[in-house]
Amino acid sequence: MPAEKETPDSPEPGAAPGAAPGAAKIPTKSPAKSEQTRALILETAMRLFRERGYDKTTMRAIAKEAGVSVGNAYYYFGGKEHLIQGFYDQIAAEHRTAVRSVLDRETDLEKRLAGVLRAWLDIAEPYHEFAAQFFKTAADPTSPLSPFSPESEHARETAIDVHREVLAGSKAKVPAELAAILPELMWLSQMGLVLYWVFDSSEGRERSRRLAERGARLTTRGVALARFRVLRPLVLEVHELFTDFLPGMTEASTAARTGKG
Repeated sequence: MPAEKETPDSPEPGAAPGAAPGAAKIPTKSPAKSEQTRALILETAMRLFRERGYDKTTMRAIAKEAGVSVGNAYYYFGGKEHLIQGFYDQIAAEHRTAVRSVLDRETDLEKRLAGVLRAWLDIAEPYHEFAAQFFKTAADPTSPLSPFSPESEHARETAIDVHREVLAGSKAKVPAELAAILPELMWLSQMGLVLYWVFDSSEGRERSRRLAERGARLTTRGVALARFRVLRPLVLEVHELFTDFLPGMTEASTAARTGKG
């Protein structure tokens, strides 16, 4: 039986230009209060997504549970997909904070990378069941929920920036011509770990943690081998393959090389 289509309230007078139907008047709250409301809506949505499933949770239900009007919910988030983007941004920000201890302490590339991957698994663990529920949508390359979509650019760039710092702060010797592209390849390797984690049913995601450790070791060896000039064309070709065939990567690669974005 098809899900009932949700119809938001009509736009209220004074709503922000271009706001989704049901958008409330521009809040008169202080920026801090406004951010608290936004965080409350996002937190409520994540809880309901875990409890009821992504497809069965409506914006109206989220607003009710959060104690705000439907129009106010639409003011902060244009729809459920925007909430997922908020979730991506939240995870990326929490991850960036969590990796500080290892990045400030270690200079060994393998230890830095392994610590970054373990930190992501720790942060994401409470959302494991939820991630499996909406993965079928996120796996669609045309979906805005895809990690390669234009809508996911902010979270994607935040994650790639972490890998830039992983590489830059290590004692590994990296050829200048590869310094701009290796962080993107490292992030793509992390995406492989994420995909495995989504379907990992082992206790405490123990197999994902083992994969993170071995992946960090393999990546470190690959970076070391990339010092040899004869192997650099292979690394460049692998990167070109991804940027040509993965949506969103071409723009990210261009921005990294030109210093834009």
